[in-house]
Amino acid sequence: MLTSTQVPGGLAWLDLGTPDIDTAAAFYESLFGLRFQSAGPEAGGYGFLQKDGRTVGAIGLLTEEGAHSAWTVYFRTEDADATAKAVEQAGGSVRVPPAEVFTAGRMAGFADPAGAEFAVWEPRDTDGLELVNEPGSVSWIELYTTDAETVKEFYRTVLSWDTRDMPMGEGVVYTIAGPAGGGERTMHGGIMQLPPQNQDAGSRSEWHPYFEVEDCDATVTRAKGMGATAIIAPVDTEGVGRIAMLLDPFGAPFAVITSATA
Repeated sequence: MLTSTQVPGGLAWLDLGTPDIDTAAAFYESLFGLRFQSAGPEAGGYGFLQKDGRTVGAIGLLTEEGAHSAWTVYFRTEDADATAKAVEQAGGSVRVPPAEVFTAGRMAGFADPAGAEFAVWEPRDTDGLELVNEPGSVSWIELYTTDAETVKEFYRTVLSWDTRDMPMGEGVVYTIAGPAGGGERTMHGGIMQLPPQNQDAGSRSEWHPYFEVEDCDATVTRAKGMGATAIIAPVDTEGVGRIAMLLDPFGAPFAVITSATA
Protein backbone atom coordinates (compact mmCIF):
# COMPACT_ATOMS: atom_id res chain seq x y z
CA MET A 1 0.00 0.00 0.00
CA LEU A 2 1.11 3.55 -0.64
CA THR A 3 2.89 5.39 2.15
CA SER A 4 5.29 7.62 0.21
CA THR A 5 3.19 10.38 -1.39
CA GLN A 6 4.86 13.21 0.55
CA VAL A 7 8.54 12.45 -0.11
CA PRO A 8 10.73 13.04 -3.18
CA GLY A 9 10.52 10.06 -5.50
CA GLY A 10 7.13 9.00 -4.14
CA LEU A 11 3.89 8.91 -6.09
CA ALA A 12 2.51 12.45 -6.19
CA TRP A 13 -0.24 12.52 -8.81
CA LEU A 14 -2.20 10.37 -11.23
CA ASP A 15 -4.14 11.35 -14.31
CA LEU A 16 -5.85 9.78 -17.28
CA GLY A 17 -5.42 10.93 -20.85
CA THR A 18 -8.52 10.11 -22.88
CA PRO A 19 -10.24 11.17 -26.13
CA ASP A 20 -13.57 11.69 -24.32
CA ILE A 21 -13.49 13.22 -20.84
CA ASP A 22 -17.23 13.01 -20.18
CA THR A 23 -17.51 9.31 -21.04
CA ALA A 24 -14.33 8.37 -19.19
CA ALA A 25 -15.36 10.37 -16.13
CA ALA A 26 -18.78 8.71 -16.06
CA PHE A 27 -17.12 5.28 -16.20
CA TYR A 28 -14.80 5.88 -13.24
CA GLU A 29 -17.44 7.77 -11.27
CA SER A 30 -19.80 4.82 -11.52
CA LEU A 31 -17.16 2.14 -11.00
CA PHE A 32 -15.47 3.63 -7.95
CA GLY A 33 -18.12 5.91 -6.46
CA LEU A 34 -16.26 9.09 -7.39
CA ARG A 35 -17.29 12.57 -8.53
CA PHE A 36 -15.66 14.46 -11.41
CA GLN A 37 -14.98 18.15 -10.77
CA SER A 38 -13.96 20.17 -13.82
CA ALA A 39 -11.19 22.73 -13.44
CA GLY A 40 -12.98 24.96 -15.96
CA PRO A 41 -12.53 26.02 -19.59
CA GLU A 42 -9.13 27.56 -18.95
CA ALA A 43 -7.87 24.07 -18.04
CA GLY A 44 -9.01 22.62 -21.36
CA GLY A 45 -11.56 20.32 -19.76
CA TYR A 46 -9.09 18.85 -17.28
CA GLY A 47 -10.67 17.99 -13.98
CA PHE A 48 -10.39 16.02 -10.76
CA LEU A 49 -11.81 12.70 -9.64
CA GLN A 50 -12.79 13.09 -6.01
CA LYS A 51 -14.17 11.04 -3.16
CA ASP A 52 -15.77 12.96 -0.30
CA GLY A 53 -14.14 16.10 -1.68
CA ARG A 54 -10.62 14.65 -1.72
CA THR A 55 -8.77 14.20 -5.01
CA VAL A 56 -7.82 10.65 -6.01
CA GLY A 57 -6.78 11.44 -9.60
CA ALA A 58 -7.59 13.55 -12.64
CA ILE A 59 -8.75 13.25 -16.25
CA GLY A 60 -7.75 15.31 -19.27
CA LEU A 61 -7.81 15.14 -23.05
CA LEU A 62 -5.02 13.47 -24.98
CA THR A 63 -2.78 16.21 -26.35
CA GLU A 64 0.10 14.41 -28.09
CA GLU A 65 -0.25 13.28 -31.70
CA GLY A 66 -0.68 9.52 -31.89
CA ALA A 67 -1.14 9.18 -28.13
CA HIS A 68 -3.26 6.36 -26.76
CA SER A 69 -5.50 6.49 -23.72
CA ALA A 70 -3.51 5.72 -20.58
CA TRP A 71 -3.02 6.62 -16.93
CA THR A 72 0.11 8.64 -16.17
CA VAL A 73 1.87 8.33 -12.83
CA TYR A 74 3.66 11.43 -11.48
CA PHE A 75 6.52 11.19 -9.00
CA ARG A 76 7.32 13.97 -6.59
CA THR A 77 10.44 16.03 -7.27
CA GLU A 78 11.96 19.08 -5.63
CA ASP A 79 13.37 20.32 -8.97
CA ALA A 80 11.70 19.36 -12.25
CA ASP A 81 14.51 20.87 -14.34
CA ALA A 82 17.18 18.87 -12.54
CA THR A 83 15.10 15.72 -12.95
CA ALA A 84 14.76 16.36 -16.69
CA LYS A 85 18.54 16.58 -17.02
CA ALA A 86 18.95 13.39 -14.99
CA VAL A 87 16.45 11.57 -17.22
CA GLU A 88 18.40 12.44 -20.37
CA GLN A 89 21.74 11.55 -18.81
CA ALA A 90 20.37 8.17 -17.70
CA GLY A 91 19.10 7.22 -21.16
CA GLY A 92 15.48 8.36 -20.97
CA SER A 93 13.77 11.04 -23.03
CA VAL A 94 11.91 14.27 -22.30
CA ARG A 95 8.42 14.21 -23.81
CA VAL A 96 7.12 17.37 -22.12
CA PRO A 97 9.71 19.89 -20.86
CA PRO A 98 9.26 21.29 -17.34
CA ALA A 99 6.48 23.87 -17.31
CA GLU A 100 4.30 25.82 -14.90
CA VAL A 101 0.74 24.57 -14.24
CA PHE A 102 -0.85 27.85 -13.21
CA THR A 103 0.18 28.29 -9.55
CA ALA A 104 -0.34 24.62 -8.70
CA GLY A 105 3.23 23.53 -9.42
CA ARG A 106 5.54 22.44 -12.21
CA MET A 107 5.35 19.24 -14.21
CA ALA A 108 7.39 17.44 -16.83
CA GLY A 109 6.75 14.29 -18.86
CA PHE A 110 9.32 11.62 -19.70
CA ALA A 111 9.85 8.14 -21.11
CA ASP A 112 12.22 5.66 -19.52
CA PRO A 113 14.81 3.77 -21.65
CA ALA A 114 12.30 0.99 -22.39
CA GLY A 115 9.63 3.47 -23.50
CA ALA A 116 7.31 3.60 -20.47
CA GLU A 117 5.88 7.09 -20.03
CA PHE A 118 5.78 8.80 -16.64
CA ALA A 119 5.88 12.33 -15.25
CA VAL A 120 7.11 14.32 -12.27
CA TRP A 121 5.40 16.93 -10.12
CA GLU A 122 7.15 19.79 -8.33
CA PRO A 123 4.44 21.00 -5.92
CA ARG A 124 3.52 24.55 -5.12
CA ASP A 125 -0.14 25.32 -4.32
CA THR A 126 -1.17 21.72 -5.08
CA ASP A 127 0.76 19.23 -3.00
CA GLY A 128 -0.55 16.07 -4.64
CA LEU A 129 -3.16 13.36 -4.25
CA GLU A 130 -5.38 13.83 -1.21
CA LEU A 131 -6.60 10.25 -0.76
CA VAL A 132 -4.87 6.90 -1.32
CA ASN A 133 -5.36 3.30 -0.16
CA GLU A 134 -9.09 3.74 0.47
CA PRO A 135 -11.72 2.10 -1.79
CA GLY A 136 -11.91 4.08 -5.02
CA SER A 137 -8.36 5.44 -4.76
CA VAL A 138 -4.95 4.23 -5.88
CA SER A 139 -3.09 1.89 -3.54
CA TRP A 140 -0.22 0.61 -5.70
CA ILE A 141 1.43 1.27 -9.06
CA GLU A 142 3.16 -1.15 -11.39
CA LEU A 143 5.48 -1.07 -14.38
CA TYR A 144 5.40 -3.72 -17.07
CA THR A 145 8.66 -3.38 -18.98
CA THR A 146 10.59 -4.90 -21.86
CA ASP A 147 13.90 -4.36 -20.03
CA ALA A 148 13.62 -4.69 -16.25
CA GLU A 149 17.33 -4.54 -15.44
CA THR A 150 17.90 -1.33 -17.41
CA VAL A 151 14.88 0.51 -16.02
CA LYS A 152 15.59 -0.48 -12.43
CA GLU A 153 18.97 1.25 -12.69
CA PHE A 154 17.32 4.19 -14.48
CA TYR A 155 14.79 4.86 -11.71
CA ARG A 156 17.40 4.31 -9.01
CA THR A 157 19.51 6.98 -10.69
CA VAL A 158 16.80 9.49 -11.62
CA LEU A 159 14.46 9.23 -8.62
CA SER A 160 16.82 7.78 -5.98
CA TRP A 161 14.70 4.66 -5.52
CA ASP A 162 15.51 1.61 -3.49
CA THR A 163 14.54 -1.67 -5.16
CA ARG A 164 14.28 -5.23 -3.95
CA ASP A 165 13.86 -8.32 -6.13
CA MET A 166 11.31 -10.93 -5.06
CA PRO A 167 11.63 -14.30 -6.87
CA MET A 168 8.19 -15.69 -7.65
CA GLY A 169 9.11 -19.11 -9.06
CA GLU A 170 9.63 -20.40 -12.61
CA GLY A 171 12.25 -17.72 -13.25
CA VAL A 172 9.82 -14.85 -12.58
CA VAL A 173 11.15 -11.92 -10.55
CA TYR A 174 8.97 -9.13 -9.19
CA THR A 175 10.81 -6.00 -8.07
CA ILE A 176 9.33 -3.67 -5.47
CA ALA A 177 10.47 -0.05 -5.49
CA GLY A 178 10.18 3.14 -3.50
CA PRO A 179 12.03 6.27 -2.32
CA ALA A 180 15.49 5.73 -0.90
CA GLY A 181 16.00 5.17 2.78
CA GLY A 182 12.50 4.16 3.75
CA GLY A 183 12.83 0.42 3.27
CA GLU A 184 9.68 -1.61 2.67
CA ARG A 185 7.69 0.97 4.64
CA THR A 186 7.77 3.37 1.68
CA MET A 187 7.64 0.92 -1.23
CA HIS A 188 4.96 2.19 -3.60
CA GLY A 189 5.13 0.00 -6.69
CA GLY A 190 6.36 -2.98 -8.60
CA ILE A 191 8.43 -3.60 -11.73
CA MET A 192 7.88 -6.72 -13.81
CA GLN A 193 9.65 -7.99 -16.92
CA LEU A 194 7.27 -8.68 -19.81
CA PRO A 195 7.73 -12.29 -20.99
CA PRO A 196 8.78 -12.82 -24.63
CA GLN A 197 5.34 -14.11 -25.59
CA ASN A 198 3.71 -10.92 -24.35
CA GLN A 199 6.20 -8.80 -26.26
CA ASP A 200 5.63 -10.88 -29.39
CA ALA A 201 1.90 -10.23 -28.97
CA GLY A 202 2.51 -6.47 -28.94
CA SER A 203 2.73 -5.66 -25.23
CA ARG A 204 4.82 -2.59 -24.51
CA SER A 205 6.33 -0.94 -21.50
CA GLU A 206 3.75 0.95 -19.43
CA TRP A 207 2.87 2.10 -15.94
CA HIS A 208 -0.61 1.42 -14.55
CA PRO A 209 -2.36 2.10 -11.24
CA TYR A 210 -4.09 -0.30 -8.87
CA PHE A 211 -7.32 1.01 -7.38
CA GLU A 212 -8.42 -0.35 -4.03
CA VAL A 213 -11.92 -1.89 -4.10
CA GLU A 214 -14.06 -3.66 -1.54
CA ASP A 215 -14.90 -6.59 -3.85
CA CYS A 216 -12.56 -7.34 -6.74
CA ASP A 217 -14.91 -9.77 -8.50
CA ALA A 218 -17.95 -7.52 -8.28
CA THR A 219 -15.93 -4.54 -9.53
CA VAL A 220 -14.71 -6.49 -12.56
CA THR A 221 -18.26 -7.58 -13.36
CA ARG A 222 -19.50 -3.96 -13.16
CA ALA A 223 -16.59 -2.71 -15.26
CA LYS A 224 -17.26 -5.23 -18.01
CA GLY A 225 -20.92 -4.22 -18.02
CA MET A 226 -19.82 -0.63 -18.70
CA GLY A 227 -17.56 -1.46 -21.64
CA ALA A 228 -14.28 -2.41 -19.98
CA THR A 229 -12.27 -5.49 -20.94
CA ALA A 230 -10.81 -7.86 -18.35
CA ILE A 231 -7.31 -8.90 -19.43
CA ILE A 232 -6.40 -10.65 -16.15
CA ALA A 233 -9.36 -12.24 -14.38
CA PRO A 234 -9.61 -11.92 -10.59
CA VAL A 235 -6.93 -14.00 -8.91
CA ASP A 236 -5.67 -14.39 -5.36
CA THR A 237 -2.07 -13.38 -4.62
CA GLU A 238 -0.79 -14.75 -1.33
CA GLY A 239 -0.18 -12.05 1.25
CA VAL A 240 -1.29 -9.32 -1.15
CA GLY A 241 -4.97 -9.75 -1.92
CA ARG A 242 -7.26 -10.43 -4.84
CA ILE A 243 -6.35 -8.58 -8.03
CA ALA A 244 -7.54 -8.17 -11.62
CA MET A 245 -6.44 -6.07 -14.59
CA LEU A 246 -8.66 -4.32 -17.09
CA LEU A 247 -8.76 -1.95 -20.04
CA ASP A 248 -11.24 0.88 -19.69
CA PRO A 249 -13.65 1.64 -22.58
CA PHE A 250 -10.92 3.61 -24.37
CA GLY A 251 -8.17 1.03 -23.81
CA ALA A 252 -6.37 2.54 -20.81
CA PRO A 253 -4.96 -0.24 -18.59
CA PHE A 254 -5.64 -0.23 -14.88
CA ALA A 255 -5.89 -2.81 -12.12
CA VAL A 256 -8.11 -3.31 -9.10
CA ILE A 257 -7.20 -4.91 -5.80
CA THR A 258 -8.97 -6.01 -2.67
CA SER A 259 -5.98 -5.92 -0.37
CA ALA A 260 -5.43 -8.66 2.15
CA THR A 261 -4.89 -5.97 4.78
CA ALA A 262 -7.57 -3.52 3.56
